[in-house]
Amino acid sequence: MTEDQLSTYLDADSLPYLTDDLPGVGGEIKVEPAHFVVEEIPLYEPSGRGQHVYVRLTKEGWTTRDIEDRLADLFSLRDVDVGCAGRKDKHARTTQTFSLNLPNTDEDEVAARIAEHLPVDLDWVRRHKNKIKAGHLLGNRFRIVVLEPVEGALERAEAVVEALRRRGLPNFYGPQRFGREGDNAERGRQILLTGEGPRRRWLRRLLLRAYQSALFNTWLVARMEHGWFERLLVGDVAKKRDTGGLFEVEDAETEQSRFDRDEITYTGPIYGYRMWWAEGDPGSLERRILEDADVTEEMLERAHLNGSRRRARLILEDLDVQSHPEGLLFTFSLPKGSYATTVLREVMKT
Repeated sequence: MTEDQLSTYLDADSLPYLTDDLPGVGGEIKVEPAHFVVEEIPLYEPSGRGQHVYVRLTKEGWTTRDIEDRLADLFSLRDVDVGCAGRKDKHARTTQTFSLNLPNTDEDEVAARIAEHLPVDLDWVRRHKNKIKAGHLLGNRFRIVVLEPVEGALERAEAVVEALRRRGLPNFYGPQRFGREGDNAERGRQILLTGEGPRRRWLRRLLLRAYQSALFNTWLVARMEHGWFERLLVGDVAKKRDTGGLFEVEDAETEQSRFDRDEITYTGPIYGYRMWWAEGDPGSLERRILEDADVTEEMLERAHLNGSRRRARLILEDLDVQSHPEGLLFTFSLPKGSYATTVLREVMKT
């Protein structure tokens, strides 16, 4: 992969389509929050006992950070006493759960204060023993309307949906990962190459993670170009769907049937100096992507990037499309860390 190709994938706008042989439906999304509905799928249900109060609510026009700040002010809490599983889009109707460290406040009082002072719909208030931390969710359910698609859009959409159900979806990072200007990954790359960057620790981490995401996208594009998207290879680091456990593939032919049933899938590199590298041909590809980027493991260690593995192919069993008075309605669920825009770009081709 050339330097020009590497720079191409530093944002999410130039990624290839898995279904590039099928026409898109065009259209628009997120014209209003009710057209983009997101609901967290919790990792567990609150037990009804404990020092933390879980608050399940639905918001529009507010960032997750906005709601966290308002909850902290409303109950005179420190920032660290308010928890949530993940960030949600401001320009959407989103349902998620927050935890509040309130061992001595009655749940009814919590509900009454929120109902009176916050511009949200409150679903329920219950107690649990621990704070909700980032990643404490299984995934998200989506209900998204694509407005004003092209003529014959339903037939086109059904063809793409059928292909994605059968072939899977490349688990690319979406454009949200790369910032409003799309330059976060390039800024992260410069931190790695020069050691210089913003002093604010949170911003530095944000930019470095954007570059890790861009490298993952680049690796996944290369895997697709090799014709390896729909098959396991000897040396792959695979992930079990039920337990999340990782293992190295030693007999690809035997494991392929489990892969076809979506019991396991291969993972891709979130580059870091402690990352579990693939072996064989998959490992060679992973190392070449990093070498072509002029990034070394020493640079990753200096930047304190441990690294990890990310599921690279998703099977969308519940992906569905139907006609809607304003266009097309898509419903589906995704595991945590995956992007609805990655699904929609395959269908819309815009």
